[in-house]
Amino acid sequence: MPDHSRTRVWAPEAPYDLRRSLLVLRRGPYDPAFRAGRDGVVWRATRTPLGPATLRLAAGADGVTATAWGEGAPWALDRLPGLLGAEDEPEAFVPHHRLVAESLRRNPGVRLVRTGLVLESLIPSILEQRVTTEEAYRAWRLLLTWHGEPAPGPGAAAGMYVMPEPVAFARIPSWEWHRAGVDPKRSAAVVRAVRLARRMEEASAMELPAAMARLQAVPGIGPWTAAEALQRANGDPDALTVGDLHLPGIIGFALGGERGADDARMLELLAPYARQRHRAARLVLLTGVAPARRAPRQRHARIARL
Repeated sequence: MPDHSRTRVWAPEAPYDLRRSLLVLRRGPYDPAFRAGRDGVVWRATRTPLGPATLRLAAGADGVTATAWGEGAPWALDRLPGLLGAEDEPEAFVPHHRLVAESLRRNPGVRLVRTGLVLESLIPSILEQRVTTEEAYRAWRLLLTWHGEPAPGPGAAAGMYVMPEPVAFARIPSWEWHRAGVDPKRSAAVVRAVRLARRMEEASAMELPAAMARLQAVPGIGPWTAAEALQRANGDPDALTVGDLHLPGIIGFALGGERGADDARMLELLAPYARQRHRAARLVLLTGVAPARRAPRQRHARIARL
């Protein structure tokens, strides 16, 4: 059978870390829409405005070579540089803490990616509300394998799935949401969002305040969920996650040597990074610095508000 693949090469002008830049798009180690192999190759299954697409991304001496399959291949390759972080401007970032400066030095190739696809990041972010990451990742995996479609492309993409179309999400019966471990509040928020799919996707071309307001106009979507989605869809360096159970404590400990910091204190500590607060927080997270746990480690890693 003919391959029907398309290829494009993107050559970054500075050090670039393909895997670590794109890893923020993975929803758990068994995400059926994302695969990062030990060979350094990244596979991504996505639903573009033109239809499903599978991307194989491999870094080499000449840059990142992207091979795409599916109806959405032209769209995916046309926006390849943005996906990989070409629109990011890390040189605009000025570190104000020694820890942040060291993390920046150690991670020169990490870029903020921009998918240009809002629902693709918004739906799994809704699934992560008020539950553990393990529960949310399981729900995302099951919903894609039950209601999505196999990713187009070669045998190497076997087992990967493209997320369902918005109308398919809206038609998922209540018992299927229940089987996937999604409560009625979260499933209702997903359905409301997909019924406004066009307006949600318009946020990908908006400045951060307008994009945040657009997403939060949907009942069940708050600042935590909106920021998590726009970090990935828009690659906005200031889309800081507020309302997370653990992030304020990590930022407070790493930048202030404090325990028990709340959102207000986190915002104070990150004030010097105005317009770059998400990047600063991500650099802190890359260091792995965090307060020692005072209780046995839980399997449930992250619980967030809306």
